[in-house]
Amino acid sequence: MDPAKTFAIYVVAALGELGGTYCCWRWLRDHGPWPLALLGLAALLGYAAVQTLQPDARYGRVYAAYAGVFLVGAMLWGWLIDGKTPDRFDVIGAAVALIGVVIVLYGRNVFA
Repeated sequence: MDPAKTFAIYVVAALGELGGTYCCWRWLRDHGPWPLALLGLAALLGYAAVQTLQPDARYGRVYAAYAGVFLVGAMLWGWLIDGKTPDRFDVIGAAVALIGVVIVLYGRNVFA
C-alpha cells in the first residue's frame, strides 16, 4: 500500500463528500437554489468514484480508515467554512481518530 497515494485519495474523497453534503445541506436547510443540489450530487458521485482508486482492495478496511480522515476533515470544514473553532476535545478526538487510521491501515506491517 502506498501511503502517499492513499492519503491523497482520502483528501480528495473528503473534499468531495464534505462539499457534496454541504451543498445539499445548504439547498435543503437554507432553501438554496436548486443548482446547489445538483452540484452536491455531482460532488458526492465524484467522492464515491475517487474512493475506488485506493490501492488496497479491502473495501471495509479502507473505508473504515477513511472515517477517521473524514472526521478530521469535517472539523476543519466547520472551522474554515462555518467559523466554528474546534475545542480541545475536538482536537484530542481527531488525534485519536488519526491514530486509529494509522493502526488500521499500517499496524500489521509495523507491529506484526
